[in-house]
Amino acid sequence: MPRALVMLFACASGLSVANVYYAQPLLDALAADFAIRQAAVGGLITATQVGCALALVLLVPLGDRMDRRQLMRWQCAALVAALLGTALAASPGALLAGMLALGLLGTAMTQGLIAFAATAAAPQERGHVVGAAQGGVVIGLLLARVAAGLLADLLGWRGVYLASALAMLALAALLWRALPAAPAPAGRLSYQALVHSMFTLLRTDRVLQVRGTLALLMFAAFSTFWSAMVLPLREAPHALSHSAIGAFGLVGALGALAATRAGRWADRGLAQHATAAALLLLVLAWLPLWLLPHSLGWLVLGVVALDLGGQAIHVTNQALILRGDASTHGRLVGCYMLFYAVGSGLGAAASTAAYAAWGWDGVCVLGAGVSATAAAFWAATLPPVPRTREHA
Repeated sequence: MPRALVMLFACASGLSVANVYYAQPLLDALAADFAIRQAAVGGLITATQVGCALALVLLVPLGDRMDRRQLMRWQCAALVAALLGTALAASPGALLAGMLALGLLGTAMTQGLIAFAATAAAPQERGHVVGAAQGGVVIGLLLARVAAGLLADLLGWRGVYLASALAMLALAALLWRALPAAPAPAGRLSYQALVHSMFTLLRTDRVLQVRGTLALLMFAAFSTFWSAMVLPLREAPHALSHSAIGAFGLVGALGALAATRAGRWADRGLAQHATAAALLLLVLAWLPLWLLPHSLGWLVLGVVALDLGGQAIHVTNQALILRGDASTHGRLVGCYMLFYAVGSGLGAAASTAAYAAWGWDGVCVLGAGVSATAAAFWAATLPPVPRTREHA
């Protein structure tokens, strides 16, 4: 695959997924503007994850029966409309509906692009190409926090979503011109059969089951930190601005960039080695994160470790899952990311509730416990993994 096309998939994936994460550093502003209690404001993030789950079942599989390029065009137009609706929200209900729509359409487009990239890549480079696209997703979701914080300080939270609507319009034009044609597969399933086949994959694919559960736990830990981080940083003694808080996304991007190498390791048969190292890092990251009230330096170290470990697991998971039949890539991505949506939603809701009840210590105990559970689950599932596909 030409390098320019790989970069396009990465950049487009990053811009698309950012729409799901802009709200995280804005939770306190949204709570104040709409009079939402601190313990309940995490529900806005949960709403986006509900939208993610719906997208994975209802929209992402469409790529296995439609021209993927045309599908990207329509989804991008709908995403622009959802961004405008969110920016104009005048009530908590309208805001919640906007977050749900952004989760639905932002996820559908992002995961559709990853499936598109995997299908367009040659088998021997699939791990690398998927890793690059997933790297774009990670950079996008982390830099979303930076952009959201910066724009919110300058233009207010509504300006964040208006600016994104303009960016997505520009992206739609670029994708339509540059993406390769991808005709719908011959003998395609009906929509009902397509959706039903996802449940068959969930029931029968061992690699999907193991790697999906690992993703659920990893993303629950990841979301536990990123959803609650804004709350102590806005309070004394730090009292940081939205721009400063969003800048921690730049720190996380360092770890995320390094994690894209995990796709190459999977191509070389080192997926289990990469997973072991990443899980260890995920657990250890919570020690420096726990020291956030005492030093922002420890926070920086913890953010890099958390993002490196978490995203290395994510890239390795997708590289292994997408080694199967290319005609099922859309459904495999959709099934796998269902685990992600559940984990992220649970982590967001639990973290803000834990902070309201027990402060930052409670958030860190929660995150470390979930991370340790992920490591234990991976270790427990190693012996029975079949050898017909590379270890799950």
